[in-house]
Amino acid sequence: MTDSLLPSLSRRSVLQAAAVGAVGISPALRAAVYAQGSDAPEKKEVKIGFIPLTDCASVVMASVLGIDKKYGVTIIPTKEASWAGVRDKLVNGELDFAHVLYGLVYGVHLGTAGPRKDMAVLMTINNNGQAITLSKSLADKGAVDGPGLAKLMAKEKREYTFAQTFPTATHAMWLYYWLAAHGINPMTDAKVITVPPPQMVANMRIGNMDGYCVGEPWGHRAIIDGIGVTAITTQDIWKDHPEKVLGTTAEFTQKYPNTARAVTAAILEASQWIDAGLANKNRMAETIAGKAYVNTSVDAINQRILGRYQNGMSGSFAKTWDDPNHMKFFNDGAVNFPYLSDGMWFLTQHKRWGLLKEHPDYLAVARQINRIDIYKQAASAAKVSVPKDAMRASKLIDGTVWDGKEPQKYADSFKLRA
Repeated sequence: MTDSLLPSLSRRSVLQAAAVGAVGISPALRAAVYAQGSDAPEKKEVKIGFIPLTDCASVVMASVLGIDKKYGVTIIPTKEASWAGVRDKLVNGELDFAHVLYGLVYGVHLGTAGPRKDMAVLMTINNNGQAITLSKSLADKGAVDGPGLAKLMAKEKREYTFAQTFPTATHAMWLYYWLAAHGINPMTDAKVITVPPPQMVANMRIGNMDGYCVGEPWGHRAIIDGIGVTAITTQDIWKDHPEKVLGTTAEFTQKYPNTARAVTAAILEASQWIDAGLANKNRMAETIAGKAYVNTSVDAINQRILGRYQNGMSGSFAKTWDDPNHMKFFNDGAVNFPYLSDGMWFLTQHKRWGLLKEHPDYLAVARQINRIDIYKQAASAAKVSVPKDAMRASKLIDGTVWDGKEPQKYADSFKLRA
């Protein structure tokens, strides 16, 4: 929709469209209904927190490209220092929304990640695109993958330290799952610490950890700087796994439902724009590399966003490859739907590792948090198709299949757990 369309629409046409629920109207008119009709956003300006990571791109580009204005809102991307800071600002209302870790939202909702507050997931921002990095010194001793790490840890007994970015969130779960798949219990066989994403490379450089799991560009940055190697990508742990989400509080969605829908639609359209082609991805990389956003070199972002990977190793272990399962923001609409089974999976892992003492009502919690109703409205505005099923099935690195069925049995099925 062009900017000139909005003024040309009469108030009568907008209200008529709103009265019939915007059914059967053009995408341009539908967006106009949300922007200036009876469904207009209650808040015209919103603050969206983000951490300097490649996967903040759809939030940033929705603002930079002016897509937000089409839906009647102005997005102010707000750079944050840590996920704990994002949590606190969401809970106290300093931020309206956030580009945020899936498991953080669930942890806050259940009170396992600090102050408890009812939360909402409005959409999935991206799939894939994280990595587990091991130090160069470990790689030089043969720890270039999971089996190599397990062999070294069994041979050279000492305290091994690994970092994740937030205790209940995605990077912790990918790290724990990968270690456990190779017989390493993250609760007893290693020390696990929390480090904000932008500080990972600096901490590895000075020897504070043996490995870490984080989002890009901080995996590739370690390779560029010559201090770490990529042992595995998270898409090799779970192909097309859920990663960051657009999160807010349940209170915000109740008070500002139209704003929640408009912001979701804008970021959904920005996601579609990013995945539309090479030129868009390159422009995105150049934009978010800037000091106001990720603050790194463009080459730290633009390779892996296109699926061009190298593991940073030497000799016979060196590998470069094109990964079709790289970070996706839209992928023909497959990325963004807030599947109930995705949220439930994090709960099963929270129970597995002792973050939850008792089994929750997995499906009920996911239905409370994942606001499929808002997503469907936003998808209608952005003319994006919606899957029929709120569950999906996936096979993980250890051969287990997760489909959202029998979550209690699944959570209790793992040999290695807290």
